[in-house]
Amino acid sequence: MRGRWCLAFLTLGLLAFGSAAFAQPVGMPAINLSVGEASTPAQVVGSVKLLILLTVLALVPAFLVMMTSFTRIVIVLSLLRNALGTHQTPPNQVLIGLALFLTAFIMAPVYERIDREAIQPFLENRITQEDAQAKGAKPLREFMLRQTREKDLALFIKLSRTPVPRKRDDLPLTVVIPAFITSELKTAFAMGFLLYLPFLVIDMAVASILMSMGMFMLPPVMISLPFKLLLFVLVDGWYLVVKSLVESFR
Repeated sequence: MRGRWCLAFLTLGLLAFGSAAFAQPVGMPAINLSVGEASTPAQVVGSVKLLILLTVLALVPAFLVMMTSFTRIVIVLSLLRNALGTHQTPPNQVLIGLALFLTAFIMAPVYERIDREAIQPFLENRITQEDAQAKGAKPLREFMLRQTREKDLALFIKLSRTPVPRKRDDLPLTVVIPAFITSELKTAFAMGFLLYLPFLVIDMAVASILMSMGMFMLPPVMISLPFKLLLFVLVDGWYLVVKSLVESFR
């Protein structure tokens, strides 16, 4: 009986909300798409710009992964899960979601600076599009250069045959981005190796104990998993891992 009353009140509420929402006429925007032969060079240029914009939007996920802190975070979290031996726990959705939110937290100062120095002045018609692109790329380049090793940067400068500039800020993004990704992979695997060590010690100790007791058919992973989880919980592992990840970005 109570469920019927709840359903009735919910239906009345939806009807009342719908009546109030559509009491005033809502104007629909007119959409006109047409394909025809260009009559002026300006129309051709506009079409090419639209095609380039759509291509850039399709590449936004790759930019998010490769030009931010996301790569290091998601690799370290994945290696941590493998070190624990929990297979799909936490699931991939949780790890990627955590990596995305940590990326947003770490990159927030960079995005705020880009918005303040490039996006807002461009929207207010105070700078041109070329100036907005240059000023918007500067904070992102500085962030990547702070995380990039000199060795990796010198490698891609040599491979691209780019003249060595007087300042690192003058390097093109075509050199900075691959050097940054290479450095991030090395840093992530180094952090993952350090995370593996304590759990590896537990696996070796459990395997030695089982062998000494003659339990050759019992998988050591089955016995070591509760001890690894207990150790990880007692030392507040997630707090330490997240803290180390955030503080690793200079």
